[in-house]
Amino acid sequence: MQAYDLSQNHIVMPPEEIALSTNQLQVFYGSNQTQSMTDASLSFPRFQITALIGASGSGKSTYLRSLNRMNDRIARVEGEIMYRNTNINSRQVNVYEVRKHIGMVFQKPNPFAKSITDNITFALKAAGITDKKELRERVETSLKEAALWDEVKDDLNTSALSLSGGQQQRLCIARAIAMKPDILLLDEPASALDPISTAKLEMTLKELVKNYTIIIVTHNMQQASRISTYTAFFHLGHVIEYDKTTAIFQTPTMQATRDYVTGHFG
Repeated sequence: MQAYDLSQNHIVMPPEEIALSTNQLQVFYGSNQTQSMTDASLSFPRFQITALIGASGSGKSTYLRSLNRMNDRIARVEGEIMYRNTNINSRQVNVYEVRKHIGMVFQKPNPFAKSITDNITFALKAAGITDKKELRERVETSLKEAALWDEVKDDLNTSALSLSGGQQQRLCIARAIAMKPDILLLDEPASALDPISTAKLEMTLKELVKNYTIIIVTHNMQQASRISTYTAFFHLGHVIEYDKTTAIFQTPTMQATRDYVTGHFG
């Protein structure tokens, strides 16, 4: 693999209102504290889709999982994660409260072995919501937002495991947004889906961004160019470039970015 100067980068500050930002974020794994993320400072604009791209092992998923403290038990995360003027990386912050505001959808659909309704109401009930009318409304609203309601409205009591892979992933999105988060994190949500299901997922995200700030890790550069406004390129635990998606794919500043998006990387 070609050696690049990792001390150089090109990071823009979006002019829009910022929903979430990181300052000098660093992540260390294992007993020997191997550093896998170095000084990542990024700002994510509200009600936009930001894509995180890069080769396998570049640090993009490690970074994403840090944003709602999913790495707490397996890594040491240093630096600031600023949300609503609070550093949510502080040990004084309640991580469960953080995840109410910053939801996450994983690479493989992971519905519970419960009914479609119970998948969505499980976390709501755990959060103390018991009013049956409100629970019904949350189920319907979140399924509609996830573009799944018309497909499952007559089968709400059937097992979520009977759904197709694409439907399961949209159910997982519905489950996340039922908690009414501000921010939705998605870690390669289409990697296990066929092209038709992927297209439905992308259409869903384009609608969801009207009400949510979305940060998505994707290995699919065409997907990043189709759905995102901003893109960050990661390489060997460094953020090499962060700019408008059109700039990243058409006029990148850094050589490493240019090589990656033109297929001359590695």
